[in-house]
Amino acid sequence: MNLDACYYLGYTAKVHGKQGELIIKLDVDHPETYQNLESVLIRMNKKDKSLIPFFLTRADVLNNGTLRIQIEDLNSADEARELVGKETYLPLEALPKLTGNRFYYHEVEGFTVTDTELGPIGTIKQILDFPTQAIFEVINTDEKEILIPITDEIIREVDRATKNITVTTPEGLVNLYLNS
Repeated sequence: MNLDACYYLGYTAKVHGKQGELIIKLDVDHPETYQNLESVLIRMNKKDKSLIPFFLTRADVLNNGTLRIQIEDLNSADEARELVGKETYLPLEALPKLTGNRFYYHEVEGFTVTDTELGPIGTIKQILDFPTQAIFEVINTDEKEILIPITDEIIREVDRATKNITVTTPEGLVNLYLNS
């Protein structure tokens, strides 16, 4: 499977026990969702976008938000060590569906952004995910970039059917970009 059709789950942090179990450090909001996982995709080479499927005989979420897995036909710590430090993925179809104003960043790229006061502003080019704040990077029809913080106070409605996000931006924010 190709990397572009998947989402990042986490990475294999260490071997657990003598039977070759692995601990995956999860990078997800709800680790309990991955209890009893049947398979994972592992990126064996950072330079390559291809992923290798591994079927699991066991997957248990631990109290610290990590996932302990046992890969089918992998029975020793030595075999498991070859997989430590590798990125793990799942197909995009495996993502739980979100509703309302909750969304995955990849899901809204290409959506139109409409301000409640100003009307249509532009199209989401990408989400800039900074440690302190995620931001919509919106490009308008004049190819000007407009950066809009992603907060519950700003986002009014996410309409998946029309691929539109309605926002109420702080006064003067959009004009700051358009007049520069």
